[in-house]
Amino acid sequence: MKPAPFRYADPGTLDEALAVLSDEGEGAKVLAGGQSLLPLLSMRLAAPTTLVDINRVPGLDTVEATGDGVTVGALVRHNALLGDSPQAIAAARVQPLLARATANVAHPAIRNRGTTVGSIAHADPSGEMTSVLALTDGSVTVATPSGLETVEWRDFFVGPLETSVHGPAVVTSAFFPALPPRSGTAFAEVARRKGDYAVCGAGVVVTLDADRRVERVRASYVSVGLVPEVHDLTEAVAGSPVDSADWAAAGALARTLVDPDTDIHASADYRRLLVGVLTERTLASAAAEAAERAA
Repeated sequence: MKPAPFRYADPGTLDEALAVLSDEGEGAKVLAGGQSLLPLLSMRLAAPTTLVDINRVPGLDTVEATGDGVTVGALVRHNALLGDSPQAIAAARVQPLLARATANVAHPAIRNRGTTVGSIAHADPSGEMTSVLALTDGSVTVATPSGLETVEWRDFFVGPLETSVHGPAVVTSAFFPALPPRSGTAFAEVARRKGDYAVCGAGVVVTLDADRRVERVRASYVSVGLVPEVHDLTEAVAGSPVDSADWAAAGALARTLVDPDTDIHASADYRRLLVGVLTERTLASAAAEAAERAA
């Protein structure tokens, strides 16, 4: 199939983009990488009246890593967070989950064109980056005709493919806070074929206290809920020495906290099983990294 007819605009500034969005109303859609939007257009699951291409807007293609966290601009491609470029190395040092999750996004061709912020703005619960934004307690910056606004992840995701952003607006960046001291991360997922949407994915953060005992455990999942969720699993292993923590108990706790749906790809019971298995595995890996960082 081919997309329904639409108008195309390629503004050269953010103000021009917002002006077009204001003029076109609810029928306008922002286009950055297009790897989520264009398939919907081709299947006519979306039929915007106007596509507003922001690729000529300056200042949206940067990755800034500081001691506080990593800010990713709206035009930063997934691949910019991978590899051995200076910006990828700096981002991975501040928040390792970014590269670990991004490596699981679709296929190389899609990572080369698709954008991290676009994936978040698409709000697909099967997307890796929505989960990472939640797990890191991140936020997005939204430009509107009245100025810039910061929206925390809890307030941003409303439902599948739905955010709280309405009216003329452009999500200009996402902010991922830095990994806390004495912490480790891990990310893993199960898919029917490499590059497919995950049947289930898990991202975790383990934080130790000064005595190398488990202080905090948090997890977020992919393709499990209708919106990103973060689950605190600390009670299952709180105070345990990192070398002898019962990560299986944390996985068992996680299974009781999620409420997955059944669809054509997997049953709810199978997804719940995967939550437990992936949680146990990723926590063991994250704990080993946390122990190294705490040494």
